[in-house]
Amino acid sequence: MLEPAKVKYRKQHKGRIRGKASRGCNLSFGDFGLQAISSGKITARQIEAARMTMSRATKRGGKLWIRIFPYKPITKKPAEVRMGKGKGAPEYWVAPVQRGRMLYELKGIDRAIAIEALTLAGHKLSVLTKIVTREGYRDA
Repeated sequence: MLEPAKVKYRKQHKGRIRGKASRGCNLSFGDFGLQAISSGKITARQIEAARMTMSRATKRGGKLWIRIFPYKPITKKPAEVRMGKGKGAPEYWVAPVQRGRMLYELKGIDRAIAIEALTLAGHKLSVLTKIVTREGYRDA
């Protein structure tokens, strides 16, 4: 699963995810993409589950780009621990995603297969998504 090799600070503030993505919101590499239409946090497990689903659906053909990375640690205290005594240890990693952010891109596969793969991947994620295609893309 994805996680940073090294971070400057082990624990981060929770923060809020507001607004619309101004960067990373267009197709840059592939002909088909999965774009977030709601904001939220996507865990490293969800990113990997969606990647595996797309890889399986495309029969490992074409090229796949993952456009998000889980850099934010989420902490958790153990079960049945009393209040206080500081913040819990980092439990897992998430990628904060604003609406409009491009999550995955595909290239080099048939249109029908790409749409099916991206639809299945969207079901694995905790944000609402839509499938986008490159302008001027035509079936060959």
